[in-house]
Amino acid sequence: MNAKSKFLRGQLLLDAGELGGSFFARTVVLICQHDAEGAFGLVLNHATEKKFSEVVQASLPEQLKDAPLFLGGPVQPSAMSYLHSEAFLPDANVMTGLSLGHSLDTLIELGEGYSPTRKLKTFAGYSGWAPGQLESEMKRDAWITHPATLDLIFDPQPESLWKKILRRKGWKYEILAESPDDPSLN
Repeated sequence: MNAKSKFLRGQLLLDAGELGGSFFARTVVLICQHDAEGAFGLVLNHATEKKFSEVVQASLPEQLKDAPLFLGGPVQPSAMSYLHSEAFLPDANVMTGLSLGHSLDTLIELGEGYSPTRKLKTFAGYSGWAPGQLESEMKRDAWITHPATLDLIFDPQPESLWKKILRRKGWKYEILAESPDDPSLN
């Protein structure tokens, strides 16, 4: 395996059915950064019941006030991150057309500008792995990988994203998608 292929930046990780009872049960995580120092990701399908304006004390543009807030992971729940996409984004740092940011000032600038192709998703907290930790979890088959696309990242029904992706992967994964949350109820 070459060095580039072992890193998962720009990939989605789906709970492979091994993470029941944990924060990551039935999650879809976008890996935003991954290298020898560890990995950083954001859970795409754990929306909170809060709007961005309810947790950020700042003068926000209208586009950001009603933006749903997602729980990106269990690490530092007070830390803010966001994903943004544009048709032309030359400095994309996650994958083509998608960047990760942490600066409130930059997010406000994005919200104040108009772009018909811009998409934004805001997060509190993140998912993080120490060096070698994610690789170990991958060897234990705790995660299923799937290529990330902008359509999946900004899916309008994030609560069904885990099942939706698994169903696309074929019958073996469809069985997992349809299994009950608690297998003892089967």
